[in-house]
Amino acid sequence: MATEPSPRPSYAPPSKPAMPASVAFEKHYCVSEVAELWGLSERTIRRIFTDEPGVIKWENGETRFKRGYTTLRIPESVVQRVHRKLRKAG
Repeated sequence: MATEPSPRPSYAPPSKPAMPASVAFEKHYCVSEVAELWGLSERTIRRIFTDEPGVIKWENGETRFKRGYTTLRIPESVVQRVHRKLRKAG
C-alpha cells in the first residue's frame, strides 16, 4: 500500500533584521587598524565612527576611581560605506 507524502506546509521565515546576518561574519576592525589604513589619528577615526550606524560599541562606565572606556569594532562594510561617503564629500 503506497501512500503519498503529505504536502509540507509553507514556512515563512521571520522578518529580516536591519543589518544582514553576513555582517556578523565579516572582518571587524579596531580603531587603530582603520587609523593605520587611512593614515589618520585614532582620535579622528573615533570621531568619524562613534555615531555611525553598524559600529559595535562596548562602554565601561566611569566609576569613582576609574575613567570610562569605549571600545569600537567597525565592520568592513561600514568602513567602505564611510570611505565612499567621505570621498564624495571631498
